[in-house]
Amino acid sequence: MTSASHHKLRVAVVGCGFISEIYLTNLAKFADVEVCAVADLDTERARASALRHGVARVLTPDAVFEDSGIDLILNLTQPAQHAEIARRALQSGKHVYNEKPLTPDLDAARGLIETARSAALQICCAPDTVLGAGIQTCRQLIDSGAIGEPIAATAFMTNHGHEGWHPDPAFYYQPGAGPMFDMGPYYLSALVNLIGPIDSVSAFARASFPERVIGSKPKRGQRIEVNTPTHVAGQMQFVNGAIGTIVTSFDIWGAKLPFIEVHGTEGSLSVPDPNTFGGPVSLKVRDGEWTEAPLSHPYSTNTRGLGIAELAHALLTGEQPRTVGEIGYHVLEVMHGFLAAANRRQTVSIDSTFQRPAPMSTQPLAMTNEGVPHA
Repeated sequence: MTSASHHKLRVAVVGCGFISEIYLTNLAKFADVEVCAVADLDTERARASALRHGVARVLTPDAVFEDSGIDLILNLTQPAQHAEIARRALQSGKHVYNEKPLTPDLDAARGLIETARSAALQICCAPDTVLGAGIQTCRQLIDSGAIGEPIAATAFMTNHGHEGWHPDPAFYYQPGAGPMFDMGPYYLSALVNLIGPIDSVSAFARASFPERVIGSKPKRGQRIEVNTPTHVAGQMQFVNGAIGTIVTSFDIWGAKLPFIEVHGTEGSLSVPDPNTFGGPVSLKVRDGEWTEAPLSHPYSTNTRGLGIAELAHALLTGEQPRTVGEIGYHVLEVMHGFLAAANRRQTVSIDSTFQRPAPMSTQPLAMTNEGVPHA
């Protein structure tokens, strides 16, 4: 295990695509993190990224694994590459933080967790929105008994897909993507952080349109064959007895649905968009009125990268990180479970579980002069 307790967590970013920009911008604001290298198969893209963000070194993806000056690989590659990059990083003695999903494949994901455990390394996984002010405020309200015992939850992610705006949207309609694997991790990670692990699932699913026509440049007019369900309606039985409903869809033109609601024996909680860090959070106790609850925690603006900073703090203090791979694996198994349940027309048991992470502190992590968290 690297001696991260004696210095900043030294991070190499592998994959300099669109999502890397917000990570690189935010990581510079955390005192316990230093981005010391970037790598990408496209060397020019990596070089441009390093220049924009003041990163000292541009490495080949192969070189990052051999560099003893790197403690953690931030894996921002395409999902199909997540397992290979993470496996090589762990075998090189480095911690890993993967973008979601952990990997598309359950067996590969299980292997990564076992490899990390046997090497006494950490593998963590996005989304880190669950560490933000919105979800953590909801967590504090639930834990304090504001809505009593959670008994039900709903989650809705509905739009009409990405082909109208995304420059290269074909991936979203292939296995390993679709609305459940693309956006489900945000909603399911929020739910299991708030309520706990899931015991079993059932679902119906369909691909409502056999093909999509790209409306965005540069591939406008090209047709996409749809090879994965684009409307998934699932039911979840949580270990604690609560029953959840989730709908993820690329087939809906418009809706007036909430993002997430958690209902308890004493009241109801309206949870903000789990793809963001802030509010609003609304609470209704018994037959009272809905009221907006003040945010109790820091990080209400886009703080992607917070998970790496929280991992760095955990390594320094000996605590357990809050975005551990076991949660990412559990969410992955649940998503696979929905599609299996729909295909088999039967309830599917979820075998994995996890220890619900401790709530975040209301005190922000140490920052550099570049960044002050927003509460």
